[in-house]
Amino acid sequence: MAAAIMASDGGYDPVISKLITSLKETDNLSDEQDLGFLQNLLQSKELNALVNVHSKVAKINKDDRIAPLLSASMQVLMEVLELLAPRCHISPICKEMFHLLQTPHLQSVLLAHDAIAQKDFYPHLPDIPVEVDEDEETIKIVQLVKSNEPLCAGAQSAEPIVGATIKTDEETGKIIIARIMHGGAADRSGLIHVGDEVIEVNNINVEGKTPSDVLSILQNSEGTITFKLVPSDGKLDQRESKVRVKAYFNYEPDGDPYIPCKEAGLGFQRGDILHIVSQDDSYWWQARKEGEKTTRAGLIPSRALQERRILHDRTQKEPDGDTKTENDDFDREMIATYEEVAKLYPRPGVFRPIVLIGAPGVGRNELKRRLVARDPEKYKSPVPYTTRPMRPGEVAGREYLFVTRDKMEADIAAGKFIEHGEYKGHLYGTASESVKAIVNAGCVCILGPHYQALKSLRTVQLKPYIIHIRPPSFEELKKTRTKARARSTFDETNSRGFSDEEFNEMIRSDERINFLYGHFCDDEIENCELTEAFEKLVTLANKCESEPLWAPASWVQ
Repeated sequence: MAAAIMASDGGYDPVISKLITSLKETDNLSDEQDLGFLQNLLQSKELNALVNVHSKVAKINKDDRIAPLLSASMQVLMEVLELLAPRCHISPICKEMFHLLQTPHLQSVLLAHDAIAQKDFYPHLPDIPVEVDEDEETIKIVQLVKSNEPLCAGAQSAEPIVGATIKTDEETGKIIIARIMHGGAADRSGLIHVGDEVIEVNNINVEGKTPSDVLSILQNSEGTITFKLVPSDGKLDQRESKVRVKAYFNYEPDGDPYIPCKEAGLGFQRGDILHIVSQDDSYWWQARKEGEKTTRAGLIPSRALQERRILHDRTQKEPDGDTKTENDDFDREMIATYEEVAKLYPRPGVFRPIVLIGAPGVGRNELKRRLVARDPEKYKSPVPYTTRPMRPGEVAGREYLFVTRDKMEADIAAGKFIEHGEYKGHLYGTASESVKAIVNAGCVCILGPHYQALKSLRTVQLKPYIIHIRPPSFEELKKTRTKARARSTFDETNSRGFSDEEFNEMIRSDERINFLYGHFCDDEIENCELTEAFEKLVTLANKCESEPLWAPASWVQ
């Protein structure tokens, strides 16, 4: 048996050689089986390779002449992907590089590089406990420079102070740190933590004072603010989360009577992507708008709080007539607050179906027809099924696949349709296999279903890109349709133009779709001038094919 392990450079590893020699000389291992196991382990190629890697990494870190240019190469890779994505459909080189940078082997190499550059390969040992006299109270003094951080007196006895909020502890009556705003001055200092007791502010004792009293001291302070604090028993982790969500409602802090501090709030619109940096508070999350360069996070209502508000608003309303119908339908939908999202990257040869929804008569079918006609080999629309009789001029398998009602009802019961519905006594629907066949053939599937089908279409299997086709104002709608001599889609027996009532019905239907399902849509197109609307549709179709886009996180995992 060899007495040493040969290193990759032809020499012997002295450490392992010494271990084997010591192993042979020991008397503690009387079991020959144990002795043989350890000798085999020490002489294994795998262990030798690990020792060589460790030695080289250690040498690199000791040699001042060898230093990594950066320690976040994976972050650079993601930024490069963001820049390449819009150019993939223009440059073959960009497309090839885009897919190369997504290969797991290359990304693993970069992750290993970052771990070495950040020296993240050493063992993490627990802190050595420090013996402290139990009768002696630890005090820390923290100085912060006063800035434009929010300062206000809230209804919940929580006042932001240089990026933190304070409150009175209900049991002790002491002033304590209630919340640290991510990115604020207190957070950046790393010295103030949730639960710390405030003893003095600028040498003024705050014992027996209220949060409002402390706020007055801060407002009258200039320059540096000095806090004397008693550290909390347990420091809560202030690490930022990586969660991104898509907002499904509008929020304006100034109009919220319950937010702890309006100046600390973050306003947003439905469809905005928010980076949730903290969910420690069950009622108020901390967030930033994705892409904005602001450092301090703002307060937004948590999912649980917003759901309670929506449910409360519904119970307080007493709708009647058409309004009641809308609210009854809305009650059957999910409570729209936030949805966790992640970037969904395009895959070569696998295209997301494009789904166009909109009110009857708005022109989505004409837009779908033009897109298919633009490139019939690339864009394809599945032929729908129907139980209605064939009309003069129609060809079976071209406009529709005509089947009996019994056959279609049986297929619906068997789950063979991704969407179906009934109109004027006849069934219509799109078969799942029709969509899968188009996707598997490497084509872009274009769908124009009824909006109520979105729930069944919006799945991890299909990953659709949903576009809401919307009408313009009544005046523009009437003007453009009259100019284009558009024919009414509400009257199947007579060829005529749209009536004013039909225009109004189109707008009412669109508002209903937006209210119930608008948050599901990835984008929208106002179909005022058909040519301009079609150009935007083509742009969005290319974007869906070539750029990483926000999608439900479950579709990416």
